[in-house]
Amino acid sequence: MAEHRFHTPEPVELELNVPVGDIDVQTVDGDESVVTITGSQKLLDQMRVELEGQKLVVELKGKHPFGIRISIGDFNFGSEGLRIKATVPHASGCAITTATADAKLRGRYAQVTTTSASGDLVVLGDIDGDATIKTVSGDVRIAHVGGELRGSTVSGDVSASAIDGSVALKSVSGDVRVDSVRQGSVTVQSVSGDIEVGIAPGTNLDVDAGSVSGDLTSEVPLGSEPGATHDGGPTLVVRGKTISGDFRVFRAA
Repeated sequence: MAEHRFHTPEPVELELNVPVGDIDVQTVDGDESVVTITGSQKLLDQMRVELEGQKLVVELKGKHPFGIRISIGDFNFGSEGLRIKATVPHASGCAITTATADAKLRGRYAQVTTTSASGDLVVLGDIDGDATIKTVSGDVRIAHVGGELRGSTVSGDVSASAIDGSVALKSVSGDVRVDSVRQGSVTVQSVSGDIEVGIAPGTNLDVDAGSVSGDLTSEVPLGSEPGATHDGGPTLVVRGKTISGDFRVFRAA
């Protein structure tokens, strides 16, 4: 086992570059970042964990052996697995690059960026700034983004509970659902997938959406319909298109 402790009185920029496994990152109170690695000596020798200014790097160097699993958090693995536990201060940034790792993030982050060939992403907590996600064959579930949500998925679903800023998403063979958006713009395109967008109470709606081989419905009044305008409320611009999928706009709770 190898443990790495760093004095970090300010939030850090956590960069994870690992090929496969399960990633679990947590933000905590305090002025210390801790990375604990358990695994075979061969894998431990290939790990790089360094603090460069405010950037904390965790990566597997050199050739990436087959059959390994990588985790940040409390997980159990086989004899060839690699177990990593990392905690960083609240309001840290997080950037993940992986081939097939699943990622779970807990706590509060300044921003989140993920690039994955095949892996799921779950964010349980708050992202104060922007979130950018790119994944192939992976699902994405996010609780709250204070800034903008951008990204693309292939063969994966995207769901978000609340987005304070704008949304720009492209999905192939996957559904997109945003439970609540209040202002800015929503631009969503989906091929062989459904799109659902929830409009926050008190928000005015400007929508231009279409569907090829699918239904387009809005439970929110449009244009001159009764109840369409909310004096003093923000305006949300929704633009989207689906191919072989439905497009639905609904009023968020």
